[in-house]
This record gives sequence, C-alpha cells and structure tokens, in this order.
Amino acid sequence: PPQGRGKKSSRRHQRFQERRALLERRGLLRPRRRQGPAAHASPEALLHGRERGLPGGEAARAPQRPRPAKYVAIDCEMVGTGPRGQRSELARCSVVGYDGHVVYDKYVRPQLPVVDYRTRWSGVTRRHLKGAIPFRAARAEILKILKDKIVVGHAIHNDFQALKYFHPKERTRDTSCIPLLNQKAGIPVKANASLKSLAKHLLHKNIQVGCKGHSSVEDAQTTMELYRLVEVEWEEELASSLPPRPPSPPSPVADSAQYMDDRYWPADLNADNL
Repeated sequence: PPQGRGKKSSRRHQRFQERRALLERRGLLRPRRRQGPAAHASPEALLHGRERGLPGGEAARAPQRPRPAKYVAIDCEMVGTGPRGQRSELARCSVVGYDGHVVYDKYVRPQLPVVDYRTRWSGVTRRHLKGAIPFRAARAEILKILKDKIVVGHAIHNDFQALKYFHPKERTRDTSCIPLLNQKAGIPVKANASLKSLAKHLLHKNIQVGCKGHSSVEDAQTTMELYRLVEVEWEEELASSLPPRPPSPPSPVADSAQYMDDRYWPADLNADNL
C-alpha cells in the first residue's frame, strides 16, 4: 500500500473497526479472540497439532483420531442356563484400556440357575459366582464404561449379546473380521481366525492354554494388542469409506471482511450515524 496509507491507519479500516465493534455490542457478530493462522482452529485441533509438532493451521487440517482414553477392549465369559444348559448367560466381564490396564473385571450372577459352568472354556466355577454381582447391576456398570467409547473385541457380537446390548457400529472394532490382521498372519482374508491363532502368529504368544479355561482379562488385552498392531491402517481405511462431511457454515468472524464495503452496511450503521 502507498506510504501513509497502511491498513491500520487508513480511514477505511477505522470505519470497519467501528462498525464491527457496534455489531459486537448488539450481539450480531461474534467477538474476535485470536489472531494468526490458528485463529479459527478448534482447541482439539490445536492440541492435536502441538502434540504432533504441527503449526496451528496444519493441525486444523490434520486427520483427527480419538484419544487413547476413548478406546477399550472387552471380553466376556458365559455359562449355560436353561434346558440342558444351552442358553448362554454372562458370568464374567473384563474391560481393559488402550494400554492394557484393567478397567473392569467382575464375576456376574446369571439371571437363571446355572446348568453348565463350561469351566473348560469359561474358567468359571460355582465358587466364583458366590457373592457375584447381579446381572442388571453389572450391566449398568459396564454400559457406563462403554458409553461414547470405541470398543474393541474379538467376535464382539457374542459379548454384546451376553450384555443384551447393541453398540454403535461406527464405534465398534471387531478383530475377528478385519482382513488386515489375516493378511499379516498369512491367513485367508475371508477366514474367521480365532483369537488364539492371531495371537500366536502376530504377537508370538500362547493364550487359552490348559484345561482351566480362558482368562477374559488376557483375551481382552490380547485383542487390544492386535488392534494396536493395525490401528493406523484400519482407521485410515474406515475414514476413507465414510461419506464426505458437509462443509461447515462460515464463521461470522472469518467473513467479517465483507463488511469493509459500504454497500453491505445499512444506513443506520454508516459512519455518520455512529
């Protein structure tokens, strides 16, 4: 700009500032709080960008993934109730966090009398269910933990069925039907690989051994380890399959530059009336 007519000292800019201040006082325009390239980035985007070493502008454009606290893995053990013990009911539930720490682990008293403890697979015995928490109380506690979380599990529909619960599909990660894991393990892509098989091939550890039954804590921790093994590729694949998000409405602050022109201003907001 010509000398003596810098933006801040120009009459046009002064008029704009006065009009904007008036609009702010009338509640018609949101006050400006920040300056610079990160002015319109959300706090979450700014935090994510700082942690990744990105400037504010790049942080706003960076792909956003939920924080680790938003991830849990679940595994349930069931016993048999009803005629000939053919009905499966929850007898133990374990939930672990992103790093494998135990968030919840309790034995649960089924609603019907137990006919078959299925100890060889469930690891549950009569002794474990003495004084166990009732199903309804346990369910309330577990669902409170799962709320708003991304829940990881292996054949997780069985766990949800035992809980009499349906978790949103977009927040569910089932390691039994993810081709990425099968590919890494050298298993046919469409095969429903067992947790034990995936753990042996990909994590080089043996689980579910012996005749004393499975440990739901160990199974949940193993499931989370498998998820983390392919987390980046899996989440990118899921993100690419989502429909595009509609554009956000323009910010009043971001669009305030259009009011620099007099033709956009009502007569009562002209400089002579301020």
